[in-house]
Amino acid sequence: MTVRAGDALPPLRIPITRTLIVSGALASRDYQDVHHDAEAAKEKGSPDIFMNILTTNGLVGRYITDHFGPRARLRKVAIRLGAPNYPGDEMVLRGEVTSVADGAAEVAVTGANHIGNHVTGTVTVQLPIDAAPMESTGPTGGPGAEEDLR
Repeated sequence: MTVRAGDALPPLRIPITRTLIVSGALASRDYQDVHHDAEAAKEKGSPDIFMNILTTNGLVGRYITDHFGPRARLRKVAIRLGAPNYPGDEMVLRGEVTSVADGAAEVAVTGANHIGNHVTGTVTVQLPIDAAPMESTGPTGGPGAEEDLR
């Protein structure tokens, strides 16, 4: 696989179901009621339960590793949440390679639903040995939740 700055990743459409929201919250040990109890969410001003950031983080990671393959390694994930993901939404993840250097690629990622961008951010991924980086440009930073996975 040849990787160049400017390469677009194919979009990934993810149906947002109650099961995905609740199971993602439970799997990440996020027991806040707004992620599993519709009445409690409504009492707190939300129209329904909504997805937590850790589930979103996992879906962004899946999007990147699905594209670059099982031998790719996430080195850094920096995301910021925007519009909530509610049951019945569809989130479409999109990405673009912004730089390639030292065997790693930085990818700008967005995930949008019918309200707007649910997630924006950048992911740095260590490319598998057989991926041939073709270009080197400077890194870009991303505000929000950051996790360095080196």
